[in-house]
Amino acid sequence: MAWIELDGVGINYDLMGPESGPPVVLTPGGRFSKDATGVPQLAALLAEAGLRVLIWDRPNCGASDLHFAGPSESGMQASFLVKLLRALELGPVSLIGGSAGARISLFTAYQAPEAIAGMMLCWISGGLISMMRLGSYYCCEPAEEAALKGMHAVAAMPIWTQQLAANPRNRDYMLGFDRDAFIAQMERWAAGYIPSPDTPVGGIPKADFARLTMPTRILRGSPRDLYHPGWVCEQVAELMPNAKLVDPPWNIDIFADRMNDGKGLFSDWPMLTEDVIAFVREVKG
Repeated sequence: MAWIELDGVGINYDLMGPESGPPVVLTPGGRFSKDATGVPQLAALLAEAGLRVLIWDRPNCGASDLHFAGPSESGMQASFLVKLLRALELGPVSLIGGSAGARISLFTAYQAPEAIAGMMLCWISGGLISMMRLGSYYCCEPAEEAALKGMHAVAAMPIWTQQLAANPRNRDYMLGFDRDAFIAQMERWAAGYIPSPDTPVGGIPKADFARLTMPTRILRGSPRDLYHPGWVCEQVAELMPNAKLVDPPWNIDIFADRMNDGKGLFSDWPMLTEDVIAFVREVKG
């Protein structure tokens, strides 16, 4: 485990594999940490194959610091990934992201396209049901707790259990945060989940996907997955000049299955090993 402070915000990360290897960043979704089952296992396999692999806890995830700022949580986290890449002198890198990690990868490429060699994305969030559910869970419910019961009640919510247990600074940050400022920030972040008919990914205008010219592989999604509908992956693939929609190495309904069986949403990521290695080699030329 390594630690770095960027603009006063502490980031927990691991960097493995040979320094000369092509760099890769793995970013899971939700508020899962870098240690979520499947993520470190994939990282180790890629490192053994000669890649330089970065896994990291985004702000508000795992052992990294809490940070309630920015126009959207995904945009804020992407800005810290850009800062982390520059601080570690990594790049151009290949981004491997799933669910919120796919969204953050897109935001990172949008903010700093020169730093990104390519992307492999799965489970891109979108659609009315997904966005309403995610906005409620991540923003509206914490805001309601703060309004009705105060910041101590927010700190007791299950979505913050891991972060407060893993990083003692986070409890002080949470309890010291002004209640009204927190509610206003949650309202600001919730606005980022309002689905738009003009773009498949809120926060990136439809026309601006043409700026994302790096080679990209987008894993085909499932129509059963209401959080990451297959049509969102299809639309993003159509909008990006060098994106290809490809079949995943797993059953297309695997995310929906993992939502039910408790095995871990990213437990199957080691199955991506050969695809990631081939993609990174192709991008490197």
